Amino acid sequence: MTQPTRRGRATQAAIDAAARAVIARKGILAATVADIAAEAGRSTASFYNYYDSKEAMVRAWALRFRDEATDRARGATRHGLTDAERVHEAAAAHWHTYRRRLAEMISVSQLAMVNADFARHWEQMCAIPTDYITDMVTRAQQRGYCPDDDPRLLAQAIVSMLNQFCYLQLAGRPDGAADVDDQACIRTLTNIFYRAIFSKEP
Repeated sequence: MTQPTRRGRATQAAIDAAARAVIARKGILAATVADIAAEAGRSTASFYNYYDSKEAMVRAWALRFRDEATDRARGATRHGLTDAERVHEAAAAHWHTYRRRLAEMISVSQLAMVNADFARHWEQMCAIPTDYITDMVTRAQQRGYCPDDDPRLLAQAIVSMLNQFCYLQLAGRPDGAADVDDQACIRTLTNIFYRAIFSKEP
C-alpha cells in the first residue's frame, strides 16, 4: 500500500471522489476500476495502489459511514425536543447522511444483493436508524400512539421508506443532485415519518 504522504493522500482522495461520481451515475455493479481511474485522470494501476478491488474500497467506505451516521443521529436524541422536532431531526440526519454518502449507500445496498459480507454491512448501516426508531415507537405506544404496530417492523418500514426516497431523489442523475430541494425533501420525509407514528385513529 502507498505510504500516507501528502501526495498519496491527494491521489487517494481524487480516486475516492471519482469513484463516488461514477457510482452515483452507474451504480457499483456497472462501475469498473477503469471507469473510476478515467474519471480521476489517473492510471488503473494508481487505483490498485490504494485498494485491492472496488469491493475493498466500498468496505473501507462502509466503516467510515457507520461512524458518521452515528454522530449525525445524536442530534435527534437531545433532551427537550417535541415529537415533531425529534422526527424532523431524525429525518434530516438520514437525508444529509444519504446525500453526503450517496456512493456508500448505493454501493453497499447493491452489493448486499449478491454478497453475504455486504449484506451484513447493509444490515449494520440500517440498524442505526432502525434501533433509534424502534425505541421512538415503543415510547410513543406508552402514550397511546400506534397501539397495534410491532415497533421493530414499523421502524424497518420507515427506514426502508427513507432509504428508497433518498435513492430516488439523489441517485442516477447525470448532472448530480445539486438541483434537489433539500428542505422540501426533508419536510416530506418528516411528515410521512411523523404521521406513521404519532397520528391517532379518528
